Amino acid sequence: MLELKNCSFRVDNAEGRADIIKDVSLTIDEGKFIVITGQNGGGKSTIARLIMGIEKPTSGSIIFDGQDITDLSITERARLGIGYAFQQPPRFKGLTVRRLLSLAHGSDLPEDECCSYLTSVGLCSKDYLNREVDSSLSGGELKRIEIATLMARQLRLAIYDEPEAGIDLWSFAMLVNSFKAMSKNRHNSVIIISHQERIMSLADEIIVLNGGEVARRGPREEVFGEIIGQLNDGCDFGGAKA
Repeated sequence: MLELKNCSFRVDNAEGRADIIKDVSLTIDEGKFIVITGQNGGGKSTIARLIMGIEKPTSGSIIFDGQDITDLSITERARLGIGYAFQQPPRFKGLTVRRLLSLAHGSDLPEDECCSYLTSVGLCSKDYLNREVDSSLSGGELKRIEIATLMARQLRLAIYDEPEAGIDLWSFAMLVNSFKAMSKNRHNSVIIISHQERIMSLADEIIVLNGGEVARRGPREEVFGEIIGQLNDGCDFGGAKA
């Protein structure tokens, strides 16, 4: 479904050239729930941005459903069924939650369908349909609404970049419940960038990035225990390359 072939990404800064992603090759199969984790600065969010087209690889290629999308724009990738949820979702003054869900879906959604998407992320739908997506919403509310919009799009590949960032414990618990439901009932592939144990525990596979490289990859049953053991021992993420 998704393949990264020898992808690298580097930037020039005041200190010279920095290699953020180093010759990463990955394959994500259809219908998989993948968590990408690792230390801060390890390249997790950059990988997500490369897949969505927010950044372009310095070298290498990205293949989606057999098509080379390396040079495609964000809009073109979205049309192919790739969606991205930001760490800090944007706010839209004057745009209601119901209208946002309809825009994501591509046509006007009946009220009962809008309510169903909102209920699935733990929001009391009647209270939110006509609210504006503005500063009146908390960070947790905004995160859950963004997840509902991605569900309304019926994506082939959904990418969530640190969905737990900046939200309270109650909202985080609701997010975990949403992802649990998604992992049980999914028909598409999901990639979540996260270092939270409760989210990693839901994955089919875990990919550990360290220093811009794949340090470990494998089934949750194998990798999750290793990660928790390393953290308990006070060690860094990573280890021998897979």
